[in-house]
Amino acid sequence: MDEKNNFNGTIAGRIILITGGTTGIGRSTAHLLAGLGAKIFITGRHQEQLDETIGDAKTKYPDALLSGITSDLSSEQGVEEVFRALESEFGDIDILINNAGLAAESAGEGNYEKWSYIVNTNLLSYIACTNAAIKRMKAKKNGHIVNVGSMSAEIRETGSSVYVATKSGIQGFTAALRKEVNPHDIKVTLIEPGAVNTDMQPGTSIEKQDKVAAKEMLNASDIAESILFCLTRSKGCDVVSMQVRPLKQFI
Repeated sequence: MDEKNNFNGTIAGRIILITGGTTGIGRSTAHLLAGLGAKIFITGRHQEQLDETIGDAKTKYPDALLSGITSDLSSEQGVEEVFRALESEFGDIDILINNAGLAAESAGEGNYEKWSYIVNTNLLSYIACTNAAIKRMKAKKNGHIVNVGSMSAEIRETGSSVYVATKSGIQGFTAALRKEVNPHDIKVTLIEPGAVNTDMQPGTSIEKQDKVAAKEMLNASDIAESILFCLTRSKGCDVVSMQVRPLKQFI
């Protein structure tokens, strides 16, 4: 598929921050958008994964403008560090893709410290990064915020109530946020994937690949292409929400 010829609008030259950009959906999205000429800044928790993501993109797209830092977005300091580094590297943000997330289990397991870290990473980081982004976007009367949620907010499966709480929070946050920033010509989109072949899914690599082949699981690239679609609509078109499921995942 030639994305440059099949999507309206343009990605080239846009300054894009992707949180959780070193693995899974974030990594795939970073590579796709960098290949189209965007200036991509990613965050992740581990230096090795960050280096691999940037190195692999440079190998595939030698002219790619892709950079980033390791950060802990569960803290205010971590969020501030990311935006300082982004502006030093590329300038003012055009697009924010909130994607940082950790798996979590039932409220019957874990402890307060663990729950706090999960909620701060999965939900509070979305709010904090959005706050930093809209302050800059309002001045330009332009911008786009994409929040990557989960179908867990809809199906609310047992055994993952803490994770469901954070993804339900993202769903409500996104809906209210759109009403708040719409007068400033800032778009807001919620992407809710079903099962995706990432590190967050249980099972071995072969087991997950078998599920992809059986159409019971998506590839991360499926969500990256969905995000690209939302980002490249005309100025007057706002894709408010998108649910993307594997064909054979009946939920």
